[in-house]
Amino acid sequence: MRDLKEASAKMEELLREAGIEKYALEVSESEKRELNTENGAFVLFRTIFDAKAQVSAFAGSRKGSAAGNDLSDEGLAKLITEACASAESAEDDDANDIAPDQGERCFAAGPEEADMERFYERLDEMSRAIAEEFPKVVVMQIIAFHEKKHTLYRNSNGTQFDCVDGAYEVELEFSAFEGDRGTGLAYTGFSVHDLDIPFLEMCDLRKQLADAEASLNVTGISEKFEGQVIFTPQAAATFAYMLAENYMGASRILAGESMWLDKVGEKVASDKFTVSLKAEDPRLVQTEHFTSDGFAAENVALIENGVLKSHMLNLYVANKTGRPVTKNSSMSFVIEPGDTPYAEMLAKMKRGLIVGGFSGGEPGANGEFSGVAKNSFYVEDGKILGAVNEVMISGNLAGLFERMTDLSSELVTDGSMAAPYIMTDGVVISGQ
Repeated sequence: MRDLKEASAKMEELLREAGIEKYALEVSESEKRELNTENGAFVLFRTIFDAKAQVSAFAGSRKGSAAGNDLSDEGLAKLITEACASAESAEDDDANDIAPDQGERCFAAGPEEADMERFYERLDEMSRAIAEEFPKVVVMQIIAFHEKKHTLYRNSNGTQFDCVDGAYEVELEFSAFEGDRGTGLAYTGFSVHDLDIPFLEMCDLRKQLADAEASLNVTGISEKFEGQVIFTPQAAATFAYMLAENYMGASRILAGESMWLDKVGEKVASDKFTVSLKAEDPRLVQTEHFTSDGFAAENVALIENGVLKSHMLNLYVANKTGRPVTKNSSMSFVIEPGDTPYAEMLAKMKRGLIVGGFSGGEPGANGEFSGVAKNSFYVEDGKILGAVNEVMISGNLAGLFERMTDLSSELVTDGSMAAPYIMTDGVVISGQ
């Protein structure tokens, strides 16, 4: 594959020849070594190589962009031509910009080289343990790979970021069966930097498999009521993403639609709630070293003890609105844990649901949401009575986080997020 410094130097040469003085470019190459299983048997081992180049070119205040996979001189020349043409046809907008000089920095995270023999052993160990501990669970497919990626970013202000990352990733698809009864497909996955810990101990995989078996015991809800909800860490992260996009996201702020438009520094959630975007955190694998605007990524507190600390604005929207830019665009969330064990949270629940997932449309600007609770269980007086199917939940996003009563002391991470169990009330639950 082509040397990235050589490719980036060629792109800069082509940009200068085209009369472009302001630009940002990124070139990358990756090597993915993949192991797949189907129904417990290893069926695929392959290595995939990929390369990518992308560039933003500025003609005054007009911005054009292009991307491609051909790093040859001819491919890069075509890419630069497309970006210049895009800039020429774009509208003038003084908000278009790139980050000021961030200096020259090198980043490295995770193993560059894969230990595929050990990786195979861990996958085989996990498959055997699942079959032994969870006999009702059938793992249809495992997609597992190690990916090494080298990325080089440069811009005309003098910034250069040279990044090398490596990580192992495991994705599972499974269901539970007993006689002629079966559950729907469930999906989970995690990323790790090393192979020190058995995979069944990663994330909360063991609990998710146990929940799949428990889902064979189905109960019904035939009425509509307002109750309590415990969100699993995966569901808690989903609702935190929804909250952030709806009230802090760039598009809402740019449109002036956010209910938290002028709430920075004010209390917007329970004082138990703290959530951040992370550039570096030992609990995470999937983070970013730099933003698409060319800023070196930083840890950013979004909400701290219930107080809104920041919106999530790229450079364009920050320039448009006169608000601070957010130097993290990763969506690598960490929700800090509380001090209540999950078992105690469950024992407190009078009536409601444990919600493992959610399927619904985009909430309105006011935060109202409605959708189907997935992988969920009905609870009365601290006892799980059974799994539920096609139960609707609805409410208000801001209200959920204002009325939080507990966060678990347990913290679950899958490599891209870290979150506890979250308990709240005032959720409308509608059965059939």
